[in-house]
This record gives sequence, structure tokens and C-alpha cells, in this order.
Amino acid sequence: MQLISASNLLYLLIPIFVVGYFYFRWVGNKLEILYASARMLLQLLLVGYLLAYLFEAKTSYLSIVIIIVMISAASLITLRNITHKNLQVYKSVFVAIFIGGSLNLVLVIYFVLDLDSFSEPRYVIPIAGMLYANCMNAVSLVAERFEKESQIYSYEEARAISFRASLIPQINSFLAVGLVSLPGMMTGQILAGTDPIVAVRYQIMVMFMVLGSSGISTILYLLQKKD
Repeated sequence: MQLISASNLLYLLIPIFVVGYFYFRWVGNKLEILYASARMLLQLLLVGYLLAYLFEAKTSYLSIVIIIVMISAASLITLRNITHKNLQVYKSVFVAIFIGGSLNLVLVIYFVLDLDSFSEPRYVIPIAGMLYANCMNAVSLVAERFEKESQIYSYEEARAISFRASLIPQINSFLAVGLVSLPGMMTGQILAGTDPIVAVRYQIMVMFMVLGSSGISTILYLLQKKD
């Protein structure tokens, strides 16, 4: 696989600067893009060293600790888009992300990949990251939309509107895959030299688990909002 040098990555800062400029001019926040980019770089560098250690350790309890941290962080990030924040809202978000993501994680690890346990962090951590990140995004969308729509419509109408809106990215990706895009999992495997048919099977796994986990998480969040 082609090794990307650190200096070559600097070329991608050009479009980021363009986005940052217009974000400042149109939104008025000159630090958010810079902060998000710096945080992304720091987090990825740290997680790279952490994963190297975890892959050597091969212990279930470390994987479980990482998963709990992922869910907790995802729940906190989700609260950014919610106006009325409190401990109860955090609990609702946490439960939705935890159940929606963990159910699919267990199915993938034990039944789809047929692994023996969670002591294979090389598989568990990346898959868990994809699952909980997509649950976070879906719950963020559904929470923000439901908060606004519930001020106008009944619970049932607001639920329908927000539920549909939260799944638009996943449904669009289902419709576009293979026609508009080759998704990240499949592209990465093909670049690494994997047979395209094998890469397709992994991508199908990812697509189903992302929609399943995102959908279940948003369903659980909305069910908790019913008075």
C-alpha cells in the first residue's frame, strides 16, 4: 500500500483553509474549524500509539474500557446540538447510543466475523468506532430536529419528521454506493491489495451495521422522549 508522507498531507490544508475562510465570513466563528482540525490531528496521533499497544495486548477488558470511553465521549458530543441539556438528556443519549451500537457490535463480532471474544482489538476497536460514531451522528440529527419540530407538531408528527431526517445520510449512502462512491472500508481494502469481491463483502457488513445501529439508536432516543 502506498505510504503517505507527512509533508504530502499538508497539501490537503489548502481546501481546509478555503472552508475555514468562508466559515468565518458566513458563520462568524473563526476558531471552530481550526480547533476541530487541531483536535482531530491530536486525537488520531494519540489513538495511533494507543492502538499499537492494544493490538499487542489482546485483552478483552481493555477493549471494553475503550468502548465505554467511546460511548461516553459520543454522548457528550451529541449534546452540542441540543439546546436544553441536563443529566436526563445525557442519559437518554447514552442509552440510545450504547444499545444501538452494542447490539450491532455483538452481532458483527460473534456472528458475522465469527470471532471468539472481544480479545481481538484489531477488529473490535475499529468496528466499534464506526458504529458508535454513526450512532452519535444519527442521534445528534434526530435530537436537534425533534427539539425543533416538537414545538410545532404533535409527538407523533415530530417523531416521524425527525426520524426520517436522521436517516437521510445512511439511506443516501445505500442508494449511491457503487454508482456515486466507493465507501471508505472498500476503498481502503482495495488500496491495500484485497480482492474486490472480498472488499465488497466487508462493505456490505459495514453498510448494514451502520444503518441498523443508527436506526435503533434514534428509535430508542425518540421512545424515551414520549411523555
